[in-house]
Amino acid sequence: MNDCTIILLGATGDLSKKKIIPALYRLIERGIMKNCIIVGAAREQVAAAEIIKRAQEFIGPIDAAAWQTLQNSFFYHQLDFTHQSDYQTLNYRVKEYETKYKLSGNRIIYIAAASPFFCAITRNVASSGLAQRLDADAPVWHRLVYEKPFGSDLKSAQEINRCIHASFFEHQIYRVDHFLSKELVSNIALLRFTNIFFEPLWNSHYIEHVQIILDEPMGIEGRGGYYDKAGALSDVVQNHMLEMLALIAMESPATLQPDDVRNARAELLTHVQVVDGILGQYEGYTQEQNVAPNSKTETFAAVILQIDNDRWGSVPFYLRTGKKLDKKQTGIYVTFKKVACLLARQCPTAQNSLNIQIDPSPCFAMLVNAKKVGTFEEVEPIPMEFCQNGILPLAYETLLESVYKGDHAIATRFDEIEYAWKITDTIKAAHFPLYPYKQGSHGPVELEALNKKYDIGDTYEIGNHRFGKDGKRNCPTRN
Repeated sequence: MNDCTIILLGATGDLSKKKIIPALYRLIERGIMKNCIIVGAAREQVAAAEIIKRAQEFIGPIDAAAWQTLQNSFFYHQLDFTHQSDYQTLNYRVKEYETKYKLSGNRIIYIAAASPFFCAITRNVASSGLAQRLDADAPVWHRLVYEKPFGSDLKSAQEINRCIHASFFEHQIYRVDHFLSKELVSNIALLRFTNIFFEPLWNSHYIEHVQIILDEPMGIEGRGGYYDKAGALSDVVQNHMLEMLALIAMESPATLQPDDVRNARAELLTHVQVVDGILGQYEGYTQEQNVAPNSKTETFAAVILQIDNDRWGSVPFYLRTGKKLDKKQTGIYVTFKKVACLLARQCPTAQNSLNIQIDPSPCFAMLVNAKKVGTFEEVEPIPMEFCQNGILPLAYETLLESVYKGDHAIATRFDEIEYAWKITDTIKAAHFPLYPYKQGSHGPVELEALNKKYDIGDTYEIGNHRFGKDGKRNCPTRN
């Protein structure tokens, strides 16, 4: 990353403090980001040094030289998202910095703000000249980054997309979800389409069901004002989980280039049907700060989906997410059908599976059956696993570097966003029952009946034996 101005709108918010500024520091420390400046802007009147200081606790050990570079490269200006004159002033200051530091004018406008501000910000950025509508072959580039959630439903997402397309080309736009920047998530397409033994088995003839799990032990972490309007469906299912569904179930793209992969992901989402589900709310949620005392917002969702195409037929795709559960677990678990007992006396044998664990430790494993050592015909499941050892880049490091390179693999296109909202709105319209559940549990007790109805095994058991006999994962964990 060289010769670039990063304009961070919403520089005083939690996202900037906890994720974006630490990622920028890491890119400097690793020697990836050079000769770039960062210009923060937000409503708060505060010094640039104070903003960086607030982020320090989320960075970890500090390298003095890298920290000094960050301080020297970071500037801040007060700005109201809705005041066009503030953007004109900011653009004037940015031009001064670019002249002083001999930068060409390449700009990343990172919009770390809530989606209700997206239209106003987009119009003001365009009318002030802070970013311009530029062809792909222009001598400089301007790129705009929008954080998830992108809208609150299909209607609002469509309105935001209309605002964006009125001022900028699609190739300039990055609707990002840091989840797509996680190392193992970005590896899913490669895992599927560069291994010849998966494709013949990747269909309803051989796969019994697919589970996509995103469980969290933490609660809403002071985000009651946002979360009580969103809930688990808008906060997690619409983006993280449907993105994983699209990657694991899409048809083979023409190539593994970003545009072709996005075409395949979007096409897959048009075939998703909502079948069943339940919702939950953890006990004590309504006592959280900025949560309505009579709130019916879901903090847990378990949904059964099907994909209406020739490949998948009636295979259930089980999406489950929740807060205040017993442990952190994010992964995709593909369970293959039972094998006919032709040779083994021990029957039935364990079902084969492919387990892609994203958190807490990036790891994937194939569960295969083999003869237990020291026996004649006793069979035991053996995990053939690969764990990503070493220090992995933070998701936001990968995200920022990808935007700089013009790589859209970490972004969702406007049609993907709209298809995902159609699915999410359909789930909401189904009015699945909302049940209470205890903090630190697996979720509502009613979940067991849903699992039995669709013959879905408990993924906690999967996690306990897929990654070692003792249930421990020996892969490095990165906070």
